[in-house]
Amino acid sequence: MATLRDILRKIEAVKKTRQITRAMNMVAAARLRGAQARMEGFDPYAAKFAEVLGNLASRIEPDIHPLLIKKDGLSRVALLQFTGDRGLCGSFNTNLINMAEKWINDQKGKGISCSLTTVGKKGRDYFSKRDFDVIDSYINVYGSIDMSFIDQMTKVFIDRYMADEVDEVYMIYARFVSMAKQEPTLVKLIPIEPPKSKEEQSVSGFAEYLCEPDPEGLLVELLPKNISVQIYNAFLQNETSENAARMAAMDNASKNCNELVENLTLVYNKARQAAITAELMDIVGGAEALKKA
Repeated sequence: MATLRDILRKIEAVKKTRQITRAMNMVAAARLRGAQARMEGFDPYAAKFAEVLGNLASRIEPDIHPLLIKKDGLSRVALLQFTGDRGLCGSFNTNLINMAEKWINDQKGKGISCSLTTVGKKGRDYFSKRDFDVIDSYINVYGSIDMSFIDQMTKVFIDRYMADEVDEVYMIYARFVSMAKQEPTLVKLIPIEPPKSKEEQSVSGFAEYLCEPDPEGLLVELLPKNISVQIYNAFLQNETSENAARMAAMDNASKNCNELVENLTLVYNKARQAAITAELMDIVGGAEALKKA
């Protein structure tokens, strides 16, 4: 049976762990507020951008730009994989990695090779240590990216697609649904699949835009920007989801520490009571022995 001193050491260790988890919860909450504000600020722009792009695409032929044309005979695809830079966020990184690994294995089963571009240390470390074709990695970039950085990423993917190095480009990131739910999401980046005209009209209320220059020229200009908008939105969504997941994980860890302290306190009290009872029994036994002597 553990001694009283051992139990007290365990209680103190758990209390120190609880202080750490509470501090990490507060840090995650502060970062979440900033990330969520950026995400919510970008949402109206992304929604209006998609609305305008869909309106233009519904009025012209899809073969005016290579980014709209599907290639025949898929053999090579590229995946932009998002994860976090740090752990201690529950199953957040694991869910993203498992989804990406399953999708890559499905592509290999179809005879399609897949190259990876990772964002975040966890994804880079996982895939680089295994038999995956990781061609590029970005770490410690959350919170410090801007559109020029995103445009460079977009240009790399477009150049590879135009040079026939890949036939399609996909992206996996965590979409922020709520504080309790962050959903791994697969999105096709290239070739671009614009919304159907009927669906877009129902969303935009049959809005008609006057374009200068002509709709074809404007669409050609907006197509690469659409990819950049989707990637930037994925950065914001994934960063917000990671902080929400870490906040929830640290909150659960603090609650578990409280329960563990309570249980250890009960064990300590029982052990202390047993020790006092044993001492009393020794005293009573000694007194009875003296009486009989």
